[in-house]
Amino acid sequence: MRILIVLICIPAFVLGQEKVKKERFESVVKMEQVITGHLTELNGKYKLRVTETTYAPGGFIGEHHHVGPGIRYVVTGQLTYVQTDTTRLFNAGDYFYESGDVSHTAYNKTKGKVVILNFELLPADWKDSSPIPVPKKH
Repeated sequence: MRILIVLICIPAFVLGQEKVKKERFESVVKMEQVITGHLTELNGKYKLRVTETTYAPGGFIGEHHHVGPGIRYVVTGQLTYVQTDTTRLFNAGDYFYESGDVSHTAYNKTKGKVVILNFELLPADWKDSSPIPVPKKH
């Protein structure tokens, strides 16, 4: 009798053992759709998701990556976006791109709320939120 042992390496962030720190921060998925169409190599493998994220005054999300890339649109307010040693301010009406594999944080340092629309490309079977802890280097 042969016994087959299969070892699966699953990063800790996928298992939910680690969480990205968030305060005064709320995200609501507004729409998602599995990709179909002329780009057949993507069909059924990925989905587009639109999420509305609100930062209350003083709100933030700690250092994180994203599962997939995406375009962000600032609906209201001013977002302070920190990437390594660079800080940028994004205001209502601004768009910006996140590749997903770059460490960053975001803050609402104003007295009003900040609302962001996130347009993201994710694996079709992804159920959790897009922000994930920064992978540890081995």
